[in-house]
Amino acid sequence: MAMKTMRGGCLCGGVTYEVSGPLRPIVACHCVQCRKTSGHYVAATQALVSDVSVNGETLAWYRSSDHAERGFCSRCGSNLFWRRMDYPRMSIFAGTIDGPTGLRIESQLYAESAGDYYDLPDAPVVSQASVA
Repeated sequence: MAMKTMRGGCLCGGVTYEVSGPLRPIVACHCVQCRKTSGHYVAATQALVSDVSVNGETLAWYRSSDHAERGFCSRCGSNLFWRRMDYPRMSIFAGTIDGPTGLRIESQLYAESAGDYYDLPDAPVVSQASVA
């Protein structure tokens, strides 16, 4: 069976991407950085960097820690990606994928940092190291 190419992008269309390989189930992250950059918790899938093709001139990267950076559109501000330095996979914010994904939240990280205004998703809380 052929793998379906998934497409997505930012709000203004300045950044688009295609993923030609498999996507990991969704992980919800409640860490302070994810909440600050997204305005809520982040729900992200993940793919091999080599399976992701990004197009557009408005993609910018922000080094958010010593080990990771976040990709966003410098025109509309859409948060698109998170990647660990020197790691073969990158996270893709699930809300930026066009059309149905068929993915579901499988687990979540940093539940202790969740905002007090929402209930946690019905998914196991796992340690950050086990989902890298």
